[in-house]
Amino acid sequence: MSKPAPTRCRTLNWSSYNASLRERGSLTVWFDPGMAWHAAPSGKQGRQQTFSDAAIQACLTIKVLFGLPLRQTTGFVASLLKLMGLDWSVPDYSTLCRR
Repeated sequence: MSKPAPTRCRTLNWSSYNASLRERGSLTVWFDPGMAWHAAPSGKQGRQQTFSDAAIQACLTIKVLFGLPLRQTTGFVASLLKLMGLDWSVPDYSTLCRR
């Protein structure tokens, strides 16, 4: 019993093919300006949290996606926020590690 011959895909539209390869390398990140980046007061005793759980989760998601250490993650998130024109502070690496 012989194997069937593999099907060959021929590219006929090279301009579309090249455009799709360029788009494969694009990166889009959205931060909603209406997002609660800073935590609301909890009303409990002790030091209040500075950053919301959504902010911590966004930073840790970027860390996992790009395989970055925590210190590099804080720098990357700071540069993203600066590019987007948001003047939010960024959690430091020890805050990300604890939460």
